[in-house]
Amino acid sequence: MEQDTVTSQEADTLQDIFSRPLFLSATIGIPFCIFKLLFGVTAVRVAPGTALDLFGWAVILWAGADLVMNTGRAILDIIGMEAPFEYCTIAQFGRLFKRPMVFLAFDTLLTFCIISAMLWSGWITILTRLESVLWYAATTLNLISLSLVILYNEIHRSE
Repeated sequence: MEQDTVTSQEADTLQDIFSRPLFLSATIGIPFCIFKLLFGVTAVRVAPGTALDLFGWAVILWAGADLVMNTGRAILDIIGMEAPFEYCTIAQFGRLFKRPMVFLAFDTLLTFCIISAMLWSGWITILTRLESVLWYAATTLNLISLSLVILYNEIHRSE
């Protein structure tokens, strides 16, 4: 019986880690900001002086604001304070409708569309070496953390 209690406590500790703003920002929010930022930079690079250039700058500003918000949430979590703001600008807007998680899910959808656009357009091939390293790091962090959470949930559910 005592072993079950330890296992349950360990599971609760892992669940606490996976739901902390530091973990969520570091493994989801900040990587998503990197994807957005690199998409915006690439749009500016491929179409200077066009509407796509302006769109790229808007995406860069969006990514920058989201990066500040995610970094802020992570720092506040480290020092033990609750953040008075959401992880991203779209979720923050969702607070007006008392539905920030719905808007956060929409931000996730948009980010996945950005990732797909980078891949299917071939723009991924024109990233600089540093940009490619950032893209790979963001992808690695995001996918490994997602896999860890899914693995944890499956193990915990089968107990």
